[in-house]
Amino acid sequence: MEKKYDSFICEQEARTLWNEQKTYYFDPARGPIYSIDTPPPTVSGSLHVGHIFSYTQTDVIARYKRLTGCAVFYPFGFDDNGLPTERFVEKQRGISAGKVGRPAFIKACLEETVAVEQKFEELWKQIGLSVDWKMCYSTIDERTRKISQSSFIELYKKGFIYRKEEPALYDTIYRTSVAQADLEDVEKETIFSDIIFTVAGENNETQEILIATTRPELLASCVAVFYNPNDARYQLLKGKKAKVPFFGHEVPLLADEKAQIEKGTGLVMCCTFGDKTDIEWFKKHRLSYKQSIGFDGKMLENTGPLAGLKIPEARAKMLEILKEHNLLRGQKLIMHSVSIYERSKNPIEYVMLPQWFLKILPYKQDILAVADTINWHPTFMKSRFVDWVTNLQWDWCLSRQRAFGIPFPVWHDQTTGEILLPEESSLPVDPQEQPFPGTIPEGHTVVPDTDVMDTWNTSSLTPFICEELSGENNFIPMGMRPQAHDIIRTWAFYTIVKSWMHQGTAPWRDIVISGHVLSTEQEKISKSRGNAPLDPVNLLKTYPADVIRYWTASGSLGQDVAFSDTKLKIGQKLVVKLWNAALFAREHTPETTDFSEKNLSGVNQWILHRATETFENYTRYFDSYEFGLALQNAEEFFWHDLCDNYIELIKDQLFNPDKYSADEVATTKAVLHHIMMRVLQLFAPYIPHVTEVIYQDMFASRYGIDSLHLTKFDEIQKKYSFPESVIDISVLLAIVSSVRKLKSDNAVSLKTELADCVIVAQQDVLDRLQAHEVVLKGVINAKAIAYATKTAGDSFLQERDGAWHATICLV
Repeated sequence: MEKKYDSFICEQEARTLWNEQKTYYFDPARGPIYSIDTPPPTVSGSLHVGHIFSYTQTDVIARYKRLTGCAVFYPFGFDDNGLPTERFVEKQRGISAGKVGRPAFIKACLEETVAVEQKFEELWKQIGLSVDWKMCYSTIDERTRKISQSSFIELYKKGFIYRKEEPALYDTIYRTSVAQADLEDVEKETIFSDIIFTVAGENNETQEILIATTRPELLASCVAVFYNPNDARYQLLKGKKAKVPFFGHEVPLLADEKAQIEKGTGLVMCCTFGDKTDIEWFKKHRLSYKQSIGFDGKMLENTGPLAGLKIPEARAKMLEILKEHNLLRGQKLIMHSVSIYERSKNPIEYVMLPQWFLKILPYKQDILAVADTINWHPTFMKSRFVDWVTNLQWDWCLSRQRAFGIPFPVWHDQTTGEILLPEESSLPVDPQEQPFPGTIPEGHTVVPDTDVMDTWNTSSLTPFICEELSGENNFIPMGMRPQAHDIIRTWAFYTIVKSWMHQGTAPWRDIVISGHVLSTEQEKISKSRGNAPLDPVNLLKTYPADVIRYWTASGSLGQDVAFSDTKLKIGQKLVVKLWNAALFAREHTPETTDFSEKNLSGVNQWILHRATETFENYTRYFDSYEFGLALQNAEEFFWHDLCDNYIELIKDQLFNPDKYSADEVATTKAVLHHIMMRVLQLFAPYIPHVTEVIYQDMFASRYGIDSLHLTKFDEIQKKYSFPESVIDISVLLAIVSSVRKLKSDNAVSLKTELADCVIVAQQDVLDRLQAHEVVLKGVINAKAIAYATKTAGDSFLQERDGAWHATICLV
């Protein structure tokens, strides 16, 4: 060990050691299996500091579990199928599937993702993730495609999956259907317009009625007008028809409770489709379907003068036309909630498409029951899951109209309308690139399904992918799912659904939910928001990996935190202090590390007792996944008990051994080294590089274990109970503190020798103190100690005859 800690050299040494020794390879023979269902990050070009934050917290837990003696199964995945990868490749190479063809585009996607995965892996290794890198998967590799397609076939046969031409949530920017979980609700300002419809009355008279709407561009798709059956104003409209302004077609006037009496004029036009209520009315009242908006987000030919315009332009144009024809009665600005697709930030539209769906709505209670069997950390996060499931309104749409993704393993017999599925042995398949592998009856026309699966349809199978990787049986439920809170409604929800549908169990025993790193604007840091100033590569050039890891572990579960330079500085101080404390212990290496409890001085009893208390609290916190509190507990012991107090109390023994017996000094050296090893284990999950390098220098040959991170707590963290020592040493430390304060207050150097020090206390305290007299004299640098039980008074320091005399009153 060099006198000054060099993080660059030491961290590289540790990583080289782990790589050469295969330290983190999964070994089921090591102990009980603890498996981690790690989030596969989206491969879209770069990582941000939020990834470092959450993935390092997972690693802290993995390292702790390894030290408890578990065989930790810790794989790593890359989510590289679906829309984000397509967009990344389109931007990187300036191509699209439409330009180069689907096969060439898929090839480009695969090439780009491999390059990004290698870059990601190097970054994760640099931060010190204790991943078994031979246990890697991608959500588009052959193994995963087979698992995903096999899952689809099994759930289709079980009746959980169906195909139907249904109104689909559709994003016109990316031109694909999306799931409810992909949406965000935002408040937007818009114009609420009162439009004149007419109703034919008796004697060919017409009656004007006003309909308030925010979507005038959908007038061509108006298929009905609704009023509330309890609205007295419109009871005479029953059975009549309304003429749609400008377009001139007639639609029925219908009563329905969902029409809100107090909103607008109380009359609502139903267009196919402007919102979810339109879809409900379309199904309930068996209305006709008129499409106005194309899949490219432009108005169709049947919209007349609006044809070819984008939706905002069409809205403005329609309002101009209505004004010209005196069909607009009034307008006002309102704020209303709009569902947008989280990636494009574009308002969602609703179009009819043949889609694959996974049944969710009939099984809400079953899904909630499974969630009850999972331990949620923190517990309040479970309410987000419950709220999401309770308020779901749609089955899960699995279909995506994209080029890059896992294809549905389906062919369609157009002659009979039958769905054709391949045998398990044929998987994975790509129906668009290969013929149906089974027998096709003569004369039948068979066409491939052209959609690909929602990427979550594959990501939701990560426990099954992990089971395949591990080679273990009865692998599910896994030990832990770590993830951020924003994907509770997606990744957590979908994985729970799939696990229940496939085998009737929860996918994991524990779910551990992290917060986000916030930018200076107190927003979540993400690539899409463009507020990720702390590039991990640059961050690792500025700070040691251990220091960054320290910051990540300082957060609390489920809580968002702002990036903190202050925490990084505290972490840097900890690393340096740990190195210096190890150097001090190294200078006093014992001939033997064995010591007998019978020969322990009070000071040694005390530090061993405190080490035991610290470890008990540490494990209690960690077993509840409160790694931040466990770190605080370890730091308190290291800084206060070990460095501030114990080392100061034993320095006189180590530097002036002639004052003490050889056994006393040897025992103190052995205890110091034992405590140092315990401290290394406590900090190992958080700052693994510096602890490993210290271990290799001071302890590896002694314990015969290749890595600190393969040692076990139960072999090092022995239990010692000396409660009486706590009382004695607290008094001793109070005296030391008082002497130092007196010297400081009187501008006397702390190194100045005292001719004597009188301790005033009750007799039972004095009797106990006398057993520590030699230590006390050494720590406060006093020639003599005297004891008194006189009346209480103030402590003081005075100079007499050229010597300093102290009196410390403890009563």
